[in-house]
Amino acid sequence: MGIAKKIATLSVLTGLSLVTFIIEGLFPPLGIPGAKMGLSNIFSLTALIIYSPWEAFVVVAVRTLLGAIYAGNVSALMYSFTGGVVSMAVSSLLIYTAYPKISVMSVSVAAAVAHNITQNAVFAFLSGSALMFGYMPYLVLLGVLAGAIVGGATMLVFRGIPQSTFNRLLPEKKR
Repeated sequence: MGIAKKIATLSVLTGLSLVTFIIEGLFPPLGIPGAKMGLSNIFSLTALIIYSPWEAFVVVAVRTLLGAIYAGNVSALMYSFTGGVVSMAVSSLLIYTAYPKISVMSVSVAAAVAHNITQNAVFAFLSGSALMFGYMPYLVLLGVLAGAIVGGATMLVFRGIPQSTFNRLLPEKKR
């Protein structure tokens, strides 16, 4: 595959991820301050499935950086970036070791839970407040819900787009 095609595809996935992040930020949090569904992760998970952990990490990194700048909340970058890196590491590990024994939805649920736990741990560490760990059960439940929605949406992306489209994007070894 040509490098230009790969860069263009990653740019589109990153752009879609950023737009989704911005739109999702317009809605109120899901019961816990800052809690969101994480729909922008549909596109980083898609990048992971199509390409590799490296390309998926690029989508996550660029989206979190531009999202923090756009939202005017660069301090939130330490939470979203660390959560994104850990969740992508979990996703990569599961996709490359356990998939297809486990579903994309299961991968997404595990990643979302890891993301929430990581963000909460970073906040507790930076604030010096162990009381933040009291949110953990709620964050795990929200992670399961959000991961199921993101995983389901990602599965629909791959079902709804003809295989020939993905074959043009995939490197020869992944076809």
